[in-house]
Amino acid sequence: MSRRSAVKNARKVKAQDSSGIAPRQPCPCGSGKRYKACHGSAGGVVDVPVARPFEGLGGECELIALREFVPSGTAKLPLVTGDREVTLATVLPMAAAALVRADGVAFVGLQVQTRSNDISRDLARAVRWVLDAEPGDVLPVVGPETDPGDKPERLQDLVDLDAPIEAAVHSDFTWWMPEGSEPSGEVALSLERANSAILPTERIGPAAYWVDAGEKAHLRWVRPEPEEQLLAALARLSARGELGLGEGSRYAGSFRAHGLLVPVWDLDRELHAREWAEGAEQLGVRIERALASLDAEPLTGEERRARDGLLGRQITIR
Repeated sequence: MSRRSAVKNARKVKAQDSSGIAPRQPCPCGSGKRYKACHGSAGGVVDVPVARPFEGLGGECELIALREFVPSGTAKLPLVTGDREVTLATVLPMAAAALVRADGVAFVGLQVQTRSNDISRDLARAVRWVLDAEPGDVLPVVGPETDPGDKPERLQDLVDLDAPIEAAVHSDFTWWMPEGSEPSGEVALSLERANSAILPTERIGPAAYWVDAGEKAHLRWVRPEPEEQLLAALARLSARGELGLGEGSRYAGSFRAHGLLVPVWDLDRELHAREWAEGAEQLGVRIERALASLDAEPLTGEERRARDGLLGRQITIR
């Protein structure tokens, strides 16, 4: 190696700190600032966003669905700590991070603004807060200031990792209120706004949700497989003409959410959600078989072209 090359390479190494991030790169926290002016500044904390915050949890796929696109849903949290039952909720009144109703029922919100780069850590903070809260208490936001101790916990530290999370989908937000009570003031206004924004949604399989978006319906299905393997399996089915759920369905594309891929199908909205359940189940079986065949049977040329087509069909949900 020449002296000039050695000096050049040394400068490259020096241009990065122990995080491996160059000072002039965009900060990975998503602030829009350069790293040197954000988390890489003097006194800054290297807090790289966690790409897959729910990894290791038995309900990872359901949590992603509840966090990203289920409008009104709840799920009991399988805690291994504390004496209070805690329910995860998609949205709480006035977008609170957590609350305890007047009747003592405790909720932690999923669809909230995060204050750190790890959603799992923020949820753990909210859970710790709600375990000690009194009836009527509300936690508007959660962040580092709500840490109960010096060692930040994550949701994975507080729950049974092997326990599934069973999501319940609701047609409105009346579950916000204790049975027989009437909302008033800001809560009533928040309830009215939330109900008016709901897209009809039903769960038709594990982490598989039918959504009526207006002009058409969709199946949004959070899949646990690594993206590369899943795309290869979907490509295999596409090349065989087996990627649909039956007549009136069409593969639309996919989006990424918290480290996992979420394939989406357009569906005939004239059919009820329950009428797609069997097609989704059969498609799931085909996906599993295609995944199992990948080691023994590499993709053919036609299947590779199908995969390239699937890669170009990234979509954005609203």
